[in-house]
This record gives sequence, structure tokens and C-alpha cells, in this order.
Amino acid sequence: MERDVTAYLRYAGLERRLAKNTIASYRRDLAAYTDWLADQGIDSLDEVVPATLSAYAKFLGQRELAAASISRMLGAVRQLHRFLQVEGRVQTDAARELRTPKKPLRLPKAIPQADVTALIETASGDDIVALRDRALLELLYATGARVSEAVDLDVDDVVDREIVRLTGKGDKQRIVPLGSYARTALDAYLVRARPALASRGKGRDAAALFLGVRGQRVSRQNAWLIIKKAAERAELKAEISPHTLRHSFATHLLEGGADVRVVQELLGHASVATTQLYTLVTADTLRDVYTQAHPRAR
Repeated sequence: MERDVTAYLRYAGLERRLAKNTIASYRRDLAAYTDWLADQGIDSLDEVVPATLSAYAKFLGQRELAAASISRMLGAVRQLHRFLQVEGRVQTDAARELRTPKKPLRLPKAIPQADVTALIETASGDDIVALRDRALLELLYATGARVSEAVDLDVDDVVDREIVRLTGKGDKQRIVPLGSYARTALDAYLVRARPALASRGKGRDAAALFLGVRGQRVSRQNAWLIIKKAAERAELKAEISPHTLRHSFATHLLEGGADVRVVQELLGHASVATTQLYTLVTADTLRDVYTQAHPRAR
């Protein structure tokens, strides 16, 4: 079983070009699956039948896991068995009829434009850390980049000061324009702050766009702390997560009249259905405003 799982993970990484984090998640989920099979006295994946998988799904349900977690774990199992059948390692796909629980609909949480402004304005001043933090916050809101995409940027990914080249899931690249505020903040950071930060790194991470105080590339955890501290300084009541600026970027674009497929391209979503969740958010906003403002709405 270990050999088959390793073969699938290699295929998922090389052929499907899944992200490293996704591969790591699949590895954990499939290890849990094969451990359970071993406990049932099954030592080969060609011994698995639909009833086996039904029993595994029931086992996961009894562990009181979230529906999203069960769905992810069973999804990894389905992908594994499909791969084995296509590759001829097993005769039939035992997971063909396996159904995963529906994930609860989670609407993305955006914050008002005024709160975004307040968040960014907390990074003010001419010291190198403030200049870096403002450039990072402006870029996140201007492009809708995932935090991981932003910290993975190199200086060369900012093209002619006008656009940024983001590398998303599966190493898929997309081009996103930079607004004037982000351009101004990046220019100030690149000219007045980054050289000083880079000198502390002694050549380490020399290509990275966003650098820490020791000259190293800013990590996802560092970026999360920058956002969290900015939210605390701004005294925002809403809970701010690393994805908040991305959600706000999409929501505010749609509220401004942007086409959903354009927003899909900017966000790097594989399916427009994912982007359409933001249209539900804007519809809720319109409904709330209507209820509060129209004299005959209540």
C-alpha cells in the first residue's frame, strides 16, 4: 500500500502539479486511510471493495470530524483508487460510487472599504518596517493575492511598475494590475527600505520582494502577524484573517460593477463557481442596505 500511495503522490505532484501543501495534506489523509485498512487486516489496496470504503466513511463520521475534513479525506481516497485503476494496479475502482458529505456553504468575509483604508493607514511613517508593511498591505488589497503568493514574490515579478506576476496553486501564473496606491507604496519601499533590509541578509534571499528585518524573505507567518497587528492598531471590530484583504478585493470589485469572470481571472480561481460566492455576499449587502434605507422595506 505504501508503494501505491507513493506512486500516486508522485503523479499528483508531477502530472497534476498540485501545490506542495495539497500534497502534504493528501499524504496525511492517505496515511490515515492505509493505517485504518491495516487495522482491518487489509494489506493490499486491491482487496478494497465498496463495502470497505463505506465502512471507512462511517468510521470517519463517528470521529466527529467536520464535514469539510471528511470530504477532503474521502476525496483523497477517491483520487488514489481512480489512479490505481487507470494505471492498471487494480482491476476496478472500488471508490467509484463513494460519496463525500456536502461542505457547508461558507461565504467569504469582507470588510468595508473604510476599514481597509484604516488597516492600511496604520502602516505609516518613514522607517523601513513601516514602508515594507504598507507596501505589503497595499499590494494584498490591490491585487487580491493570497498571502502565500505575496510573500513568494520576487522583485522581478513586479513588471514595469504597472503589473505584478503572481504564481498561484499548481504553479499557475497570472498577471494582475497594480493600482496607483500600491505602486506608490512599492516604489517607496523599493527605494527607501528594501536596500537596507537586503544588506542585512548578506545575499540570502536576494531576489525576494518582501524582506524581514534580518534580510530574509518574509514568511506567511510574518505576513499574518503584520496584518493582525495592523488590525489591532486600527481597532477593527471584525475578525481579520490572512484572507480578509483578498475577500475584500473581490467583494469591492463586484460592488463596483466588475464582471464576475474578470474577478475570477484576477483571483486565479479555476472555476467561476468559486468566484460566484462573492456575488452572494454583495447580494446580502444590497439586501441589508435596502432594508435599512427604504421607507417601506420593513
